[in-house]
Amino acid sequence: MHMISLRTSASGRSLLCAVTLLYLLVPGAGTVQAQSNTYQDPLTFVSWGGAYTRSQMLAFVYPFERRFNTRVNVLDYHGGLEEVRDQVSSLNVKWDVIDLEPADALRGCEEGLLQPLDPTLLKKSPDGKSLQEDFFPEAIQKCAVGTVVWSTVIAYDRQQFEGERAPESLKDFFDTERFPGPRGMRRTPKANLEWALISDGVPADQVYSVLETDEGLQRAFSVLDRLKPNIVWWNSGAQAPRLLEAGRVVMTTAYNGRVYDAMAQRNPGLQIIWDHQIWSYDLLGIPRHTRNQEQAEQFLRFATSSEQLAEQARHIPYGPVRHSALAQVDRALRPHLPTEPDNFANALKINAAWWAEHFEQINIRFEEWLERPVRVPRALPH
Repeated sequence: MHMISLRTSASGRSLLCAVTLLYLLVPGAGTVQAQSNTYQDPLTFVSWGGAYTRSQMLAFVYPFERRFNTRVNVLDYHGGLEEVRDQVSSLNVKWDVIDLEPADALRGCEEGLLQPLDPTLLKKSPDGKSLQEDFFPEAIQKCAVGTVVWSTVIAYDRQQFEGERAPESLKDFFDTERFPGPRGMRRTPKANLEWALISDGVPADQVYSVLETDEGLQRAFSVLDRLKPNIVWWNSGAQAPRLLEAGRVVMTTAYNGRVYDAMAQRNPGLQIIWDHQIWSYDLLGIPRHTRNQEQAEQFLRFATSSEQLAEQARHIPYGPVRHSALAQVDRALRPHLPTEPDNFANALKINAAWWAEHFEQINIRFEEWLERPVRVPRALPH
């Protein structure tokens, strides 16, 4: 082992003294490095993990790092605004750019948690269209900008129905007599309440007006009551296809891109039921009081460009929210996008404004409902 000597020669000490004297005498010499380090602080981007974050890494995180010679730290979360509220209220903001669901983007903007954005910072369309023409409706908001169209669908493993009739519709998901067995569902009232009403005969275009009433909300929970003994809850998008692959459920709600990734990577027997898919945008927003606002805006501009959105669709089948990006997507991939006409025939767009207003109150009731004891039918094992 080589020992490193801490002793210095006389000439070395003289040089050290000279450098120290220069450091003390020259104005600003002690602040240059500190300023440089502050400017080069890595950006922190927060998203949903799994195949979705992987698509973002390949489409715009790694390219952004190479283009601007910087570093981006990427964190996973399960959505919601609690952590953002804590950071903003304490003026200790550690997140710079967040991937948000629309209801959270609207609520975060109303509460002053997100930085208002100037649309002119967005990159122009390569075909000369205006931003309003190029972006899908509602994709440009006061405090957030859309990236992809994704959907919640029903999925199943074909092997579990070998020699039997496979499910084909949303009603089949709620029919435990014809299709017995556990179901996977995301632990949230969003989408689950809408589907409960649709399966019970409520027309899709009347779902939110029915949910607006006490009777309608109770009707939705009553439908879920019948399914509750069969439900296995999931939180992260990666869990849903894993439940199918492990044989823990016979069907599950899932994000279409996560199912496609599992099909491509591990299990081609997984199938998607597009009937009454519930679709939405994901958007990027910047928390107020971030220390890296300039870099955060630069990242948002880069990530929402037509080229990067088209690149993301190559890694996960979520539809880009810009027409100029969609035009660049390979035609072989388009049948797997939520926005493909055959898949979109009876799709329901989640009402983000409605959920922004009602989520907290309904979620309290939902969590209380989850805590109630479950009456397990005799047909199910105890």
